[in-house]
Amino acid sequence: MKKSVLILCTGNSCRSQMAEGFLRSYDSSLELFSAGTKPAQSVHPLAVKVMREEWIDLMA
Repeated sequence: MKKSVLILCTGNSCRSQMAEGFLRSYDSSLELFSAGTKPAQSVHPLAVKVMREEWIDLMA
């Protein structure tokens, strides 16, 4: 059975995106979703940069 995870934060532009990226890198079988109570228009560029340093592409 596939496990589903919802990651929820305020803007959905940084923390939840990073958490989703880390979880995906640990277990690719997880069904991951992220959401925000007041979603931003895009992922914060610094979050993308930091995750690339960890070899995780948030934009994929």
